[in-house]
Amino acid sequence: MSPSPAEKLLALHHDRSPGDPLVLPGPWDAASARVFEEAGFPALATPSAGVAASLGHEDGQTPADEMFATVRRIVRAVSVPVSADIEGGYGLPPKELVARLLDTGAVGCNLEDSTPSGSLKSPQEHADWLAEVRSAAGTPLVLNARIDVFIRGAADPITEAAERARLYVAAGADCVYPIGAPPEAVPALRASIEGPINVGAPPGGPSPREWGELGATRVTFGPGLQRRAMGAVREMAEGLRRG
Repeated sequence: MSPSPAEKLLALHHDRSPGDPLVLPGPWDAASARVFEEAGFPALATPSAGVAASLGHEDGQTPADEMFATVRRIVRAVSVPVSADIEGGYGLPPKELVARLLDTGAVGCNLEDSTPSGSLKSPQEHADWLAEVRSAAGTPLVLNARIDVFIRGAADPITEAAERARLYVAAGADCVYPIGAPPEAVPALRASIEGPINVGAPPGGPSPREWGELGATRVTFGPGLQRRAMGAVREMAEGLRRG
């Protein structure tokens, strides 16, 4: 029996050598998803901020219906597994959230531990909620638990990230994502965290290979690729205007 898309995505997170992290480009629509698949990437991970920009919304302001509809179009356009950034879950109960996610065809998701106002959630309460999401899935679902301590100004973000990671992995997370972690923090995080670690690669930072050598298992790009694409569109527009 062949593995399911979720099992394929999960397997991509394991048995990776240093310097060979899982690189997941972030499509913001069906067309960009096809480009990334045609380039040979084995899976994709949508960025909520990139999707928001493509729909004319500010980051964090995309209605759930629009986000799920976009994810569904992206999944329909490609044959590789897709993980979806569904922010903080849009206030939906775990069963409804999982049902709506799986209905799009996505086989993984990001879930963040900040509140809509930008404060950090209680780590134990968030872990309990992640456990409910995991239980509600009933089928394989690659759960990437975002940890927001670096972007929310925690006093000791490495220690707090490691503690939150321990709770989230125990709750069923397959991967943890200490978003905003600088390169120099990754070796300490790798030494403290069990299981795969996702890092976000900002423009001008280390290459994916370098992130992997530091200890990252998985590399994503947030809205960076969508913004670079819009930069190219802006250059074309300015060229047309100049004639």
